[in-house]
Amino acid sequence: MTALSYDSMAAYWSTTEVAANLVVFLNPLGALLLGLIVGYERSYHGRAAGMRTYGLVCMASAALTVIVGYPSYWFGGHNLAIVTADPTRVIQGVVTGIGFLGAGVIMKEGFNISGLTTAASIWASSAIGVLVGVGFYLAAMLLTILAALSMMLISRLEGWLPSHQAIAIIIRFRKDFVPREEVLRHGALERGYEIAGGTITISFQDGQPEWRFIAIKQGKKAESISVLAGELARFEGVENFSLSHARN
Repeated sequence: MTALSYDSMAAYWSTTEVAANLVVFLNPLGALLLGLIVGYERSYHGRAAGMRTYGLVCMASAALTVIVGYPSYWFGGHNLAIVTADPTRVIQGVVTGIGFLGAGVIMKEGFNISGLTTAASIWASSAIGVLVGVGFYLAAMLLTILAALSMMLISRLEGWLPSHQAIAIIIRFRKDFVPREEVLRHGALERGYEIAGGTITISFQDGQPEWRFIAIKQGKKAESISVLAGELARFEGVENFSLSHARN
């Protein structure tokens, strides 16, 4: 029986092989749902990594792990050649290399982090490639659909679920003006925001203090970013400022 014979190719779609593919697929599906729960907790509190990032990483990790438990179903249930290397070591090398590639697309600008979901999707695609490589074609197809739907629909789900919107604020004060943290915190609370603990960064240049921090929206009645900008323009001691949505 040659590698391209009908029986060899049909082995990948036998009843037992398809059943194994479905079992393999159910594991990353469950992992995706669990990852979304963890990601929602982070998204709810205005953190950079949200539901899509956690869901994709959790899903890909499960996909790469579960296939180790089904070696008898690899390559359609038969070896096309004498295997002299451990495929799991190859998978380990692929995952490590893709991890560095994903890190290269993550960008941080001020309080904003972009590229996290792209990095997670790259890692998920490596899991899909591994599934194809070991012959789990159906599981790879289903995982591809699941990953695509995750990136397209979960962002809408995040927008529909209640969450605390985060705003990155940079304020540069006039010379000789001494800003007080309690005044800033009180002003933020009056407008429906809370300054996140541990996010305040203070710098001093040319006699002017500059404050950077993250304000977390606390309720539906919180003022919009445009209204906040108008009020900051009239705030005593402020020379210039920058407001932006803290996003991933």
